[in-house]
Amino acid sequence: MAKCFLVLEDGTIMEGTGFGSMKDTSGEVVFSTGMTGYQEGLTDPSFRGQILTMSYPLIGNYGVNPKDMESDGVQVRGFVVRELCDSPTSGYGGTDLNSFLKENDIPGIAGVDTRSLIIKIRTAGTMKGAIVYDGDPASYLEEIRAMPYPSEGGLVADVSTPEIIHYPREGASKVAIFDCGIKRSIVNELRKRFEVYQLPFDTGVKFFRDHEIDGLFLSNGPGNPAHPTLKDNVISTVRKLKDDYPIMGICMGNQLLCQVFGGTTLKMKFGHRGANQPVKYKDRVFITSQNHGYTVDPESIQDSCLEIDQTNVNDGTVEGLRHKELPIFSVQYHPEGCAGPKDTGFLFDDYAKMMEGRK
Repeated sequence: MAKCFLVLEDGTIMEGTGFGSMKDTSGEVVFSTGMTGYQEGLTDPSFRGQILTMSYPLIGNYGVNPKDMESDGVQVRGFVVRELCDSPTSGYGGTDLNSFLKENDIPGIAGVDTRSLIIKIRTAGTMKGAIVYDGDPASYLEEIRAMPYPSEGGLVADVSTPEIIHYPREGASKVAIFDCGIKRSIVNELRKRFEVYQLPFDTGVKFFRDHEIDGLFLSNGPGNPAHPTLKDNVISTVRKLKDDYPIMGICMGNQLLCQVFGGTTLKMKFGHRGANQPVKYKDRVFITSQNHGYTVDPESIQDSCLEIDQTNVNDGTVEGLRHKELPIFSVQYHPEGCAGPKDTGFLFDDYAKMMEGRK
C-alpha cells in the first residue's frame, strides 16, 4: 500500500496508507458512528459527494456481500478508516473491502487517527478535504479551500433513477416514489406491502393524472434539500398533489415535505450519521439509524399545518412531522434500519393503514 494523506481545509494533514483505487479525491469529510454497516454506508446515495470516516476502529472484518448493497455501486468519494482488515472472516462469504473499492474506482486511506479526526469535525463542523498521493500535501490546501461544497451541486440528479421502474404486486395499493437517491432497503420495505413505481425526481403531475396511484413517497437523498433543482421539481410537484394522496417521507423526504408546506431547512454543524440515535415519539424513546447533514428549522413551521411529533433526545432537532388534517407524515431517520436498529419499522405499516383508510 502506498503512502498518502488526508488534507483538511483548516490545514490539518494526516498521513496514512492508501487502499482501493490509488488516486486523488476530494469532498466533504463526514463521519458515521455505526459499528457495522460500512458497506451500506459506502453504497448509500445519501453519501454522494462525501469522504466517509468510520468511528469504529476496525473496518472490513466481515467483507462485502451483494445482498448488503444499497445501490448499484459505491457512492462516497473516499473512505477513511483507522485499521483496514484485508482478510475478512469466511463466515460471511464476502470479498475483501480493498478489492471492492478498487472495482468501484474509489480511494481509501487507512492508518488515520479517526478518533482525533472525528473530535475535530465535532468541534469545527464538517469541512472540505482531500485524499492525495503525490507531492507536498500542503500544496493542495488552496485548491481544497477554493472548491465548492459538493452539496451546492445538483447531487440528486446524479443518483435518481433516469427512468420509471415498476414493481407489480397484484391487488396491492399503488405507491409512487419520488426517487431522490433512494436506498434499496427502503424500496424493499415498500415492495413488501405495495405495488411500487420508482420515479425520477423531476417527474411531473401528468404521470399522476395518467395512472391510478394511491400514495406518494418522498425518499432520502444527498446534498442540500433546498437546492433549486429540488424546489423546481419534486417540491413544486408535491405541492400540487398534496391534497390528493397520503404521503410518507424519509430523511430528505422529511426536509422536502417541510418545504412543501412553506418551511425551511438548516445545515447542521456535523449532522447525524450512525446507528444509535435516540428519538422521542409518543412518550417512548426509539433507537434509530440516521444519515443527514440538514435539519428542519422548527421556527419556520410554527404557524403551518404541520406539527413536530418526533424529536432527537440528544439535541432536540426535528425527527418527525405530521400534517394536522391530511394523511401525511415524515421522519428524519431510517425506519428500514439496514444496517442499524429496526425499532421503527412499524411506520411502513402505519403508512399502509393510512392508505387503506383513505380508500
